[in-house]
Amino acid sequence: MKTGIHMMQARCLLTGMAVVQLVAGCATPPLPPAQPAPKLVSYAVLLDNLDGSTGAITFTGPQGALIVDRSKNAVNLDGATAPYTVDESTFQKDFGAVIAARPQPPASFLLYFESGGTQLTAESQALIAKIVTDAAKRSAADISVIGHTDTEGDADANEKLGLQRAQTVSQLITGAGVKAIEMTVTSHGERDLLVKTPDNTAEPKNRRVEVTIR
Repeated sequence: MKTGIHMMQARCLLTGMAVVQLVAGCATPPLPPAQPAPKLVSYAVLLDNLDGSTGAITFTGPQGALIVDRSKNAVNLDGATAPYTVDESTFQKDFGAVIAARPQPPASFLLYFESGGTQLTAESQALIAKIVTDAAKRSAADISVIGHTDTEGDADANEKLGLQRAQTVSQLITGAGVKAIEMTVTSHGERDLLVKTPDNTAEPKNRRVEVTIR
């Protein structure tokens, strides 16, 4: 669940239990004596999760419980009004800088191999370009490359094969110009099956390399 809260001269964004607060460096300009000072209202606004799903928030105030379960819907923290939709211009004014400053979420890719070696399938070969593009968008990419095998053959040999597969993918990534601040290349061999099978069983989805970019 993600919520944003606009409070007086502050902008806050709540993501789960984490709070990020930026204090605005401006003040309300003086008003003519005949005009009342504007009332500043604090409110919480619900955002979509990174996977596109929408959670819900429940605010309990003087008027009872108010439930917000639609994206960009908000509730005033004084509980005086029913939930309402925040228009895009207001949302950008209050939270645009905070949203823009958030780091990119991790990205994961699965690349599959032909049986018994380090040859990527044609579909997985095409994913290398997407991995390179994603890494290039990050100012300081941290990349994890983990090799896996199915259960055909000896476990020790599969441990080595998994590492060879991970090294193959890491070389393709760096060869395409990716400069990561850190790249971890490891093997799980046949110890972490994506599809559970008996020993000595061929399974295409287990012959894979997992690439995670942070």
